[in-house]
Amino acid sequence: MVNEATPSLNFQNGSFLPAPMQREVVTEEKSCPLCAMPIQPEVRPRRYRLRKQTLATIFFALSATLGLQAGPPFLTDDPEPVDFNHWEFYIFGQGDRTATAGAISAPAVEFNYGVAHNTQLHLVAPVANVSSAGAGWTSGYGDTEVGVKYRFLDETEVLPQVGVFPMAELATGSSARGLGNGRTWYRLPVWAQKSWGPWTTYGGGGMAINSAPGQRNHGFAGWLVQRDLGEHLTLGTELFRQGADTTDGRGSTLANAGGYLKFTENFNLLFSAGRSIAGERHTVWYLGLYWTGGSDKADKK
Repeated sequence: MVNEATPSLNFQNGSFLPAPMQREVVTEEKSCPLCAMPIQPEVRPRRYRLRKQTLATIFFALSATLGLQAGPPFLTDDPEPVDFNHWEFYIFGQGDRTATAGAISAPAVEFNYGVAHNTQLHLVAPVANVSSAGAGWTSGYGDTEVGVKYRFLDETEVLPQVGVFPMAELATGSSARGLGNGRTWYRLPVWAQKSWGPWTTYGGGGMAINSAPGQRNHGFAGWLVQRDLGEHLTLGTELFRQGADTTDGRGSTLANAGGYLKFTENFNLLFSAGRSIAGERHTVWYLGLYWTGGSDKADKK
């Protein structure tokens, strides 16, 4: 769907080039549900040097991405892994905007591969773009997301499928330029999913473990309902909640809607947009292309 990067959206996320030092700057961090680097929308003058701290995710998760009918383009994930010996590939962009700051991961790529039955490996490699009040955009390679999804309970007529999807956000982006967290951090979620005819619902939550300066551990949870509208279009809506991921930040609750357009069985367009309805102010979006294949014809999820 689309892992395991906050605006959370981890979809859950640091400095401008120094100018002549005249007055000290005090910043207030805001969490980013879709990116893996916190943005700083508010600045009070004291010095022209501005430090951009990491944008903590969640969930975007954006960044936490999954199979054809789960994960991207939503913040909520699902427990369904890629089929054994099959693969998924995404090219996408996702963003988070506040009143005075923004963060975009684009272009970014995601690759998932089914290494065993009920088990997939996961990788996201993004270009990070960040901005804040009074300064332009800074761009460069961001933090790399890796993970393993494992489904330990298959879906039946009565019971949902359930799985775990632990992910690590590797500190490959420059924290000095605001493009990374500065330290590797982790997300540890549990997800469940149940389908009835054209309807599918999934959700869950977990904890993010982040020891970088200015960041803190936080919880996140989301739930989504989606419906197939014929053979080529699926639409869904979700609610996603992320706790405060910075030492002086607040949590946020986001409402998000989107879906995917199936051009063929193995090629799709994914899209979503939403905004916060409580807590910190965020406007989030996702747009991507999806391909799938494998040793045999990819099964429809």
